[in-house]
Amino acid sequence: MAKALNILQIVPSISLVYGGPSQMVRGLSQALARQGANVTVLTTDANGDEGQAPLDVPLNQPVETDGYRTVYFRCSPFRRYKFSLQLLQWLNRYGADYDIAHIHALFSPVSSAAATVARWQQLPYILRPLGTLDPADLAKKKQFKQLYAALLERPNIQGAAALHFTSEQEARVSERFGVKTQDMVLPLGVTLPEITCNDAEAQQLIRQRYGIPADVPIVLFMSRLDPKKGLDLLLPALESLRQSNHSFHLILSGGNPQDQAYVEAIGQQIKDSVLADCTTITGFVSGELKLQILQAADLFVLPSYYENFGIAVAEAMMAGKPVVISDQVHIWQDIQGSQSGWVTGCEQRKLTQALAEALADDAERRQRGENGRGFAKENYGWDAIASRMIEHYRRLL
Repeated sequence: MAKALNILQIVPSISLVYGGPSQMVRGLSQALARQGANVTVLTTDANGDEGQAPLDVPLNQPVETDGYRTVYFRCSPFRRYKFSLQLLQWLNRYGADYDIAHIHALFSPVSSAAATVARWQQLPYILRPLGTLDPADLAKKKQFKQLYAALLERPNIQGAAALHFTSEQEARVSERFGVKTQDMVLPLGVTLPEITCNDAEAQQLIRQRYGIPADVPIVLFMSRLDPKKGLDLLLPALESLRQSNHSFHLILSGGNPQDQAYVEAIGQQIKDSVLADCTTITGFVSGELKLQILQAADLFVLPSYYENFGIAVAEAMMAGKPVVISDQVHIWQDIQGSQSGWVTGCEQRKLTQALAEALADDAERRQRGENGRGFAKENYGWDAIASRMIEHYRRLL
């Protein structure tokens, strides 16, 4: 029997306010532990970047959670950039006790420095870019990122045992700064809270909670509120549908701990538009309420300009909801191949057409939702992904 692997997962924060990356590390660590691995997560107590209180957790000591350990360190001195000298000191002291490190996020100071420490110690490490090597993302703060890459990320990429991409499209478009890499393509998994009521009961609860009429389809956007998510396409598309007498109610769920001004601007834009009387803005949601909103939705939409995976889309599929996404959400081929929804370009006109088609046919929505549920259970289940991940770890070692 093979020896159990000792695995480090290193991520700037696992607070759920940061969305998909935090959910992924929690889900992966729990699933790896179920496969018999010894997993330790190194992270900071960051819980938002604009005045929010840090996570209320013990610091500098292992916290047992769902079969794995998490060690939290004070996020200091660069709170917005989630840096921790203590985390790096811990890694320098104890890193040799581990077989491999899986480092999540590039262009993040604590992740970049952790990769550097791992390289010094000759600890094999995998880098997961989280879409940061996408040319569209690299175009933001371009000069700064070019310098950062030259000093830190290029050597980190060169020294990595592998780069972990979550889709073939992400691997295909990602920049490597002239370095030849070993690529590992493995999707993310999905973990939904335990279901406490069926879809019909959730529909009733959510419609009562937010005052949504019973005969109006619910269109759900549930993701971080960020310019890259395509809200500048979605809101005008929905306004156009509203003006042409399409009936729907938009639930906008999500926040942005790094840009509250953008969140407020989106809220004001909706308030000043024809969507004001058919939109509910919930803010960030989690747990049972998040699941009930997913269960209640008739259609999920995410027209992102770039998305290395789209864990919110996978969650909607697992909940049996048809999706409308752009072809820049990198699992769009899964959606198209499994007939789980509608795929459109990043154009307002095309998005409007796709939404109109989806809203026009209740039976087709239900069928595509069931297609998506079946596909997600087979392909996005954490246990299967963790088993494959351990195979990759062993092969790389």
